[in-house]
Amino acid sequence: MEDVGSAVARVGAVWLALVLALIVVPSALGVSLGISEAYMWVLVKTLEWATIRIQKGVKKPQPQMLKTPTANGIIERDETPMEKEIARLHRVDFEFSDIFYFCRKGFEAIVEDEVTQRFSSEELVSWNLLTRTNVNFHYISLRLTVVWVIGVIVRYCFLLPLRFTLAAIGITSMIVGTTMVGQLPNGSVKNYLSEVVHLTCSRILVRALSGTIHYHNKENKPQKGGICVANHTSPIDAIILTNDGCYAMVGQVHGGLMGVIQRATVKACPHVWFERSEIKDRHLVTKRLREHVMDKSKLPILIFPEGTCINNTSVMMFKKGSFEIGGTIYPVAIKYDPQFGDAFWNSSKYNIVSYLLRIMTSWAIVCNVWYMPPMVRKEGEDAVQFANRVKSAIARQGGLTELPWDGGLKRAKVKDTFKEEQQKNYSKMLVQNGSIGSLSTGTESD
Repeated sequence: MEDVGSAVARVGAVWLALVLALIVVPSALGVSLGISEAYMWVLVKTLEWATIRIQKGVKKPQPQMLKTPTANGIIERDETPMEKEIARLHRVDFEFSDIFYFCRKGFEAIVEDEVTQRFSSEELVSWNLLTRTNVNFHYISLRLTVVWVIGVIVRYCFLLPLRFTLAAIGITSMIVGTTMVGQLPNGSVKNYLSEVVHLTCSRILVRALSGTIHYHNKENKPQKGGICVANHTSPIDAIILTNDGCYAMVGQVHGGLMGVIQRATVKACPHVWFERSEIKDRHLVTKRLREHVMDKSKLPILIFPEGTCINNTSVMMFKKGSFEIGGTIYPVAIKYDPQFGDAFWNSSKYNIVSYLLRIMTSWAIVCNVWYMPPMVRKEGEDAVQFANRVKSAIARQGGLTELPWDGGLKRAKVKDTFKEEQQKNYSKMLVQNGSIGSLSTGTESD
């Protein structure tokens, strides 16, 4: 038994030494040995070959079960406004046929609404050799099956232990490093070392995801004293961004491992953490964020205004609170490539542990990040209009669908105000056309 134990210890020591020498140290220094690039080249060639084999294996055309992100859906929607749809603006009487418009809209929502599908994983055009992304998983060919089995062995027996080791090193380094830096007196030295620790640990954590990130327009990177806003797909969005720069995070205080990380990092960096009771006090939140922004020496605040994770096909309503603070807004668009791994966190279906397991057993995390020109609130523009303008810019840059719906619909029912808005619009049509007046006159005469 002692021989077995010593052999395991030696293997573990060799494994750790290789990880440190080939991945951790180069990552900390911001250099690459070309291992990730070689891995991605092999992966791309494999997936291209698999796509060809799948196309050859299908002898007869079959209905496409998976749609592209730009597809219109399973039904063809008519986006004609209510006024033109009813096509009765020149009339003054109510017509029973008016209800057909509302019935059709209701049927469209039942068959395929615009909100629910944004909270499920993005569907792919072709299979990426992950069972979880193959809706109709079935035997296609012997070669493809062998490649899939080899992929399972590589992902679970090699990549998963490697990524777990890197994640453990990155998280431990983050906790220890920020705790040590936090003991220093406030000043430029402390700020510099804090940024070094955050950047170094973020790079290690990105390696733990086999991340390949392409940053565009770096001249527009968020500056100190500003507010960085981005679309939200996953908890790893923050790691993706901090891999290229440091930010002050904003969020709720958590327990467990996340709480340990929060308490350690806040000692070295001016993150803004709120207690559960404070997060509901909008005035207190706005006050603390405004105080942070007014100090031009502090790191830019990183905020995800959607408030929940969306499946990276769309951008939903931005909460106006982030745009009431004042200061300069630095929009950032994040777009993941689902072909290599699904970064979306469906929190209503998977807990954080299950989600991280899915991430660490994917092929890789590939994404593009666009830094956009800074934006400021125009004269006469309220917070809601400013938020919508920033949201539209992010959607256009990332190639995402812009939706007016609140991401809170992920867990809550539709507010009555949405239904009342349609009723008010229809009522205005009747009032403008004189229908209400003619009905009331007719009633009085009776």
